[in-house]
Amino acid sequence: MRIALHSVIAEGAIDDYRTHHARIPEGLRDLFGVAGIHDWTIWRSGRNLFHIVECDDFEAAMRVVNASPENDAWQADIGRFVEGFHGPDGEDGFTPIEQVWALSAQRSAEA
Repeated sequence: MRIALHSVIAEGAIDDYRTHHARIPEGLRDLFGVAGIHDWTIWRSGRNLFHIVECDDFEAAMRVVNASPENDAWQADIGRFVEGFHGPDGEDGFTPIEQVWALSAQRSAEA
């Protein structure tokens, strides 16, 4: 499955975020594999970040990741530069945002 997340970089922290997020710790990288996360890409527009996560099961993956000391350490580090995450209606929360359209889905529906 593929999901998207939206987060916001703290005011004045874009350069620090980019520097600290250039490479994640090996333990966290390995944990993502164990959790069934195949890829995680982050795109930036101003202070807005859009995360594309490809995984087997997002909720199951987050249970594994959130229970780990590797993630706790990473959040303590990178969290200094993040204002927060927002769901599909702009509410605070680590919730996937809504997919509005996909070319592949349209092609499949029309086939």
